[in-house]
Order: sequence, then structure tokens, then C-alpha cells
Amino acid sequence: MLNPIVGEIFCIDKPLEMTSFSAVKQIRGRFRKHLSRKNIHVGHAGTLDPLATGVLIVCTGRLTKRIEELQAGVKEYIAWIRLGETTPSYDMETEVDATYPWQHITREQVERVLQEQFTGAIEQVPPAFSACKVDGKPAYKLARKGKDVEIRPKTLVIDEIEVLECGLPAEPTLKVRVVCSKGTYIRALARDIGEALHSGAHLYGLRRTRVGDIRVENCENLHALLDRLDAEQYVSADEAEAQLLEAERQANRARAAAQKAARHKTKKT
Repeated sequence: MLNPIVGEIFCIDKPLEMTSFSAVKQIRGRFRKHLSRKNIHVGHAGTLDPLATGVLIVCTGRLTKRIEELQAGVKEYIAWIRLGETTPSYDMETEVDATYPWQHITREQVERVLQEQFTGAIEQVPPAFSACKVDGKPAYKLARKGKDVEIRPKTLVIDEIEVLECGLPAEPTLKVRVVCSKGTYIRALARDIGEALHSGAHLYGLRRTRVGDIRVENCENLHALLDRLDAEQYVSADEAEAQLLEAERQANRARAAAQKAARHKTKKT
């Protein structure tokens, strides 16, 4: 039986063009419907852009306390990059705003640049079209109003980066696998790779294939999960609250016993 109030963790393969918030909202809606209760905590570990697909971890109830731990896991992405063109958002959310020569770029040059400039600890300026806060406001809200956005660079770690496919010299396209730390913007990485190659670049596809030990091949299709949530049986809200209360009582007893033992040990010494 599902117990979303005490806590569940779902690993989904987020569909294209859906926001992470929308996925969470749909799952929360199923719980509200089946438990006839509005205040059910549901959150996700690590936002995925609407134009990205792949691993999205959704936690409910008390297990939302694990979100920070889960999103801190190393992440793996497959990125499709187009050279010679830039967009304000560094992906296909916005139109191409400039074009650059790319015919001088070779696969050997790409691989050398990735290993020499984009492996290990690097500095990265997050995209203006991102949730990074600027003066207390998400940067993307300012960027979409046409305002200048200044974001400070952040240090992150690229553990692995490799070219899986290269369209050069016929086509200015790359397919790259990236293993990186929390906080890495692959859109910004594409921008920086383009600049390092004396050209421009933007993402035209992105898939998160791993978060920590959770791989995309082991994730559920969101629509299949929603159907399963409709078919499952649930622990009632009253029973779930009773379980939480009992767990708190046991934790309090254990804490009290530990404190008593510590005091007894102190007296002996």
C-alpha cells in the first residue's frame, strides 16, 4: 500500500516540454484525490528544464527531507550541441541570435578542448534564463523582461566528459556525455564549449541519464506512474498520522534513553 504522507520516493523519466513543477503537481493531485487531503508534501530533487528529459526524483511526506541528499548525487547527461549558433537561453527555448564560423573545428580539436578546459574543477556563469537568484528574484524572470542580468560564476566539477558522436566536418553537431556535480548547467557548458572553440554553440537536446545511483533505464514513465497511482491502495490519512506520531514517540524515547546513559556515564567518571 502506498503511504505518501509518511513518505514515498518515485523516480520518473520526465517527458519533453514538461516542467519539473508540473510533474510534481500531477503526482500531488493524485494523492489529494485518493486521500481527500490537500496538505500533502511533494517535492523534486534537482530541476530539469522543460526541454530536457530523463531522471527526476520525486519525494513525498517525511521523505522530502531527503531531497537535499538525493540532489547532491553526481549527475550524468547526454547533451546534443549545435556549433556555430547561439541563443539567449543557450538552448532552443529562444531563437538564434547570432551565427559564427564553425568549419575550422575538427573532432580532434573538440576532444582536446574538452579534456584541457572542461575536466575537473571549473568556473561557470549560470544562464540568465535560470532559477538563480539576482537581488532576490529568479534570473529568468528578469531576463524574459529584457533586463540585463549579472550572475556570479560558480565553481563546479566535471568528472567525465566525452564525445559520443561528431557530425564534423559535414555538420556542426556534437553528442557529448557529461558526468558532473550538482549545480552544473549543461546549457552554459555548451555556451562555453562554443566559445573555447572560437565559435558559438547551444543545446538542441538534453537527457539526464543518472542521478547518484538512479539510472534512467530504471525510471518510470510519468503517465504509467499516474495510472499506477490511480490503481494502488493507500494507507489512510488517519493511519498515516498515527504512524508518524508513533515514530516520533519512539524517537523521543530513544533520545531520552541516550541522554540518560550519557548522564550516567558522566557521573561515573
